[in-house]
Amino acid sequence: MSPAPPIDPPARLLMGPGPITADPRVLRAMSAQLVGQYDPWMTATMTETMGLYREVFRTTNEQTFLVDGTSRAGIEAALVSLLEPGQVVLVPVFGRFGHLLVEIATRCGAQVHTVEVPWGEVVPAEMVEEAILRVRPSLVACVQGDTSTTMCQPLAEIGEVCRRHDVMLYVDATASLGGNPFETDAWGVDVVTAGLQKCLGGPSGSAPITISPAAAARIDARKVVEAGIREAADDDAEAGNEHAVIRSNYLDLAQVMDYWGPRRLNHHTEATTMLYGARECARLLVEEGLDAAVERHRLHGAAMLAGVRGLGLTVFGDVAHKMHNVVAVEIPDGIDGDAARSALLTEFGIEIGTSFGPLHGRVWRIGTMGYNARTDAVLTTLACLEQVLRAGGAEVVAGGGVAAAREVYAA
Repeated sequence: MSPAPPIDPPARLLMGPGPITADPRVLRAMSAQLVGQYDPWMTATMTETMGLYREVFRTTNEQTFLVDGTSRAGIEAALVSLLEPGQVVLVPVFGRFGHLLVEIATRCGAQVHTVEVPWGEVVPAEMVEEAILRVRPSLVACVQGDTSTTMCQPLAEIGEVCRRHDVMLYVDATASLGGNPFETDAWGVDVVTAGLQKCLGGPSGSAPITISPAAAARIDARKVVEAGIREAADDDAEAGNEHAVIRSNYLDLAQVMDYWGPRRLNHHTEATTMLYGARECARLLVEEGLDAAVERHRLHGAAMLAGVRGLGLTVFGDVAHKMHNVVAVEIPDGIDGDAARSALLTEFGIEIGTSFGPLHGRVWRIGTMGYNARTDAVLTTLACLEQVLRAGGAEVVAGGGVAAAREVYAA
């Protein structure tokens, strides 16, 4: 048997809802050599990464670090650590990833209640408040940007409602952080998780998280230190604890906080290469400036929006609440959506996305995020999409996509 060849992925421009083309600077950072997880340089780098992500999340939370795993690992770590069996959680649902929060919270043994709106809309704060008064949750768990619908849920009013009724707020900001405004402290969000593979411009595999002091205390009250690394003080601290043990070992945020904190209590071997990548993602955002990064995503998202309209395509959903970094367009009549996506990939090396559930086969999702939130990526995608649509028999405005996008850039 001949040996397998080296990895040699094809050239691709990833213009879907994520993952995106990673920033070359992030990939270079990830090629650095490993050091031991308790090497002073390594622990200093971990501490430095925590500080960078406080700036990204716009928070002063001490407990700001990385969960080793994809963005879903961050979501599950947050929910399994915050929710004891039997506790009530309220989930506003406006797309696929609200349903994911329901799925994970149910597996945590929580009593899950939802408020739902049709896909393409966002949930009004008054609907959330009415449900809080009705079901009295200990936690509201919400997605900010749901890529299945491209909607961006307003959070400031929901945060105010939660504070007024003494309810904690968890937000999954995987698809939105870095490309849309996010104010952890100003909006009163207790726990936020994200991923690298969208607006942060990196690969999937690390989940940044920030935890308020109140949420950290709630999680810490459930802490059980593993046998073999326990100290006498741990026995004293856990004596008489009536809280349910966190039902995951790997995703136990009480233990992970001790791993990242001054105690450096052994929990797992840090994913060093992903740490390098996550640090570089945050460093680049902070270097650019969060406001500038959001504005960059707004500009290129507006150009893509104008461009698809310039081709004569119809945009799905409430555009007033669309994320900056992704747009959903209705697939024209007579066009085979999957065949057109395949042609765009095989002929031009460009990937765009389909969607899920009721939108599968109905819309394409086109992203402008992270490293690909730039002019050449937008114009190239629009020009190539026009050719694919023409080949499929669709009536499109010749040059209309690129022309409309260029008008946005010229404004």
